[in-house]
Amino acid sequence: MRNWPNRHLPEEAGRYRRKGLWRDLTMADGLAALLADRSDWVCLVDDAGRYTIEEIDRKARKLAGWFDRSGLACGDVVAFQLPNWHETAVIALAASLLGLVCLPIVPIYREAELRFILEDAGAKVFFVPRTFRNFHYAAMGDNLKRDVPSLVHVVAVRDEAVDDPFEMGEAFVGPARGRAEDPWMLMYTSGTTGKPKGVVHNTNSLDCEVCNVARWWTLDSARDVTLMASPVTHVTGFLFGILMPFALGIRSVLMERWSAEDAVGLVGQEEISFTMGATPFLRELLDRAEAQGSALSSLRIFACGGAPVPPELIERAWRQFPGLLSCRVYGSTEAPTVSLGVASRQDLRAAANTEGMIVGHDVRIVDDEGRVVIGDGEIVTRGPEMMMGYLDPEDDHAAYDGDGYFRTGDIAHLDMAGFLVITDRKKDLIIRGGENISAKEVEDVLHEHPAILEAAVVAMPHARLGETCCAFLRSTDTGLDAVQLSRFLDDRGLARQKHPERVVVVAELPRTASGKVQKFLLRKRLQDEAQVPSEKAT
Repeated sequence: MRNWPNRHLPEEAGRYRRKGLWRDLTMADGLAALLADRSDWVCLVDDAGRYTIEEIDRKARKLAGWFDRSGLACGDVVAFQLPNWHETAVIALAASLLGLVCLPIVPIYREAELRFILEDAGAKVFFVPRTFRNFHYAAMGDNLKRDVPSLVHVVAVRDEAVDDPFEMGEAFVGPARGRAEDPWMLMYTSGTTGKPKGVVHNTNSLDCEVCNVARWWTLDSARDVTLMASPVTHVTGFLFGILMPFALGIRSVLMERWSAEDAVGLVGQEEISFTMGATPFLRELLDRAEAQGSALSSLRIFACGGAPVPPELIERAWRQFPGLLSCRVYGSTEAPTVSLGVASRQDLRAAANTEGMIVGHDVRIVDDEGRVVIGDGEIVTRGPEMMMGYLDPEDDHAAYDGDGYFRTGDIAHLDMAGFLVITDRKKDLIIRGGENISAKEVEDVLHEHPAILEAAVVAMPHARLGETCCAFLRSTDTGLDAVQLSRFLDDRGLARQKHPERVVVVAELPRTASGKVQKFLLRKRLQDEAQVPSEKAT
């Protein structure tokens, strides 16, 4: 059996329980309570239909029965790379019933990323759509099954040509085996080393996050409905699109494909009141609502994060929709929503220009020696919402300080009112539309190109996505461009979202005296160019 991490010390866990921050309730416990109280309540809506608690319970128990007959045991990993479909909740619930670990994987990943993740996790089952957005996931899954020793089953969801494990065989009727303190979710996030890191959470840490968000913005089951356009295989989508309906009884409306026009319609039809997503979603929603003359009257909370959020975007949201509280939030897969913006529309300055108040975390701002500083320093944090640790214990060594605080790699300060203000980033990541891209991972693939002598990939400002990739290259081919490079990266199986959208061939890269590339100078060059309207990207 795998030795799962657990950095929550017993005395800390006891304190979280005494304070009511850890409820020791699994997702399956939430389902059981709702089944007894309001079995006909519609908990999930997706592009295929509306689903009651009774329907989801039946599907989850059928799937759990299939898992059980397939020999899966507590701690085994079940992976899924699905769109925003209700089946993702069914898989997570079946895992909760049997004490399995669910592994959500974002749909943009292809064989290069998936092979590492599935093998590293030791996944036993992998759920994919047969096809989605003109890509054949089932065929890719079959290829991976041959390469990943642990993988026993690849299941094509919504494929009429194969047996449906959500419907076939006997349902699992035994008592739930999962515990809230045990590992339940494993999610991979890009790191600074180029190797994705497996982030392990139990239900207690994720449930605490959802409950803190609900308390901060007074969300409740009587009046609130969530719209989730972020992938449910991303931590934001998983928490508020999949877990929240069963933890707090707040309906979730899932969008399979983002469309601002459809989102405006859903806000009206479903009386959406809450959503959380990256910058492009907010900007495009405001544009479409303004064009259609929609007041978005039911929408009262739009928490924006995952990518740089321009202050003018928040200001515009407040100005355009007086009933909407929009604000910046900050967090990560390891430490979801360290800060939650503002709780009301009383402070536009804080909502637009800061990441807001710290909620649910014990945060320090420290210098390179770990000393607490007044002014800019690295954010380190610990608390009941934190992950249990990384799957690979080697990743934990550099990630935590001697007091058990997680090093975020982000530079910030607290203003006079106590609001968190992010000013820089130690981590060499590009945050593209809310998704982390490791610069080193892209550079490693670029260095396989026969004409590239050296590659430095950095974040480039992007009007819609916040950031995207730019590659500065030393190359024997001075005419190498983004289109040519993209074809090469396609052949290497790298997800399109990671392809550099601009290529700059240079004679030399800026370096320190010790020879390290000064990437901050490359980023500054791109930022400066973004301020000059006449200059266009190569």
